[in-house]
Amino acid sequence: MNREELKRLWFSLPLSKKETKEIIVETEFGHVEILSDGPDGYSSFKTNQGDNALQYAKDRMKEKFDGIRDLSKYKLIIK
Repeated sequence: MNREELKRLWFSLPLSKKETKEIIVETEFGHVEILSDGPDGYSSFKTNQGDNALQYAKDRMKEKFDGIRDLSKYKLIIK
């Protein structure tokens, strides 16, 4: 297969209808990652909050709509 055929094949694959919305907190390193993947596209934001990582995630979820997305509807994952 040449490059053009591969490109056509890649873009013809069906898109997943599944939506992923997660806030992942890594308590050991203090990282907080906000992920969104779905029909509107992929978005990722990662920050280092040190010892306040879990509190930062909870505060962001309480804000609800931040102008871009409603974080209160995101799944909180603590690692």
